[in-house]
Amino acid sequence: MSLDIPSIQQIDGSGLRFAIIASRYNEALVDSLVQHASATLIAAGAGAPLIERVPGAAELPYAASAVANHSQFDAIIVIGVVIAGDTNHHEIIGDSTASALLSVSIAQKVPVINGILVVNDLAQAEARAGETINRGKEFAQAALEMAQFTQKWKTTNQ
Repeated sequence: MSLDIPSIQQIDGSGLRFAIIASRYNEALVDSLVQHASATLIAAGAGAPLIERVPGAAELPYAASAVANHSQFDAIIVIGVVIAGDTNHHEIIGDSTASALLSVSIAQKVPVINGILVVNDLAQAEARAGETINRGKEFAQAALEMAQFTQKWKTTNQ
């Protein structure tokens, strides 16, 4: 597992609104990621994020599109955990959701952070959703940075 992460930008999240859309599949792991993402947003001064749940990772792009289309969020974080089984289904879900989430982000003009972990086994998932390393924090940092970036360019273009 790469321990390399982008440099952390200190961003004041005051006044920024976030949504987290998370799958219920692999719920304990997803819950840990959601908790760390939420705590990071709140620690940056943002209000508590709206949290919506959907059955699995495949449903995340649709939910992100619906929330982006009907709400005024500065960024949306989608969180899921897809663990390989006996088939390549995890690769299909990982590839298709990544593509769909990028499309939602561009079409809706709102940053959508892809927080779907696609891993080979439970140990890899646990290593990325634990207390020592938790990618939920990184997803939230990306959301904060992209929300600030979007506000900068909305202001510049007006």
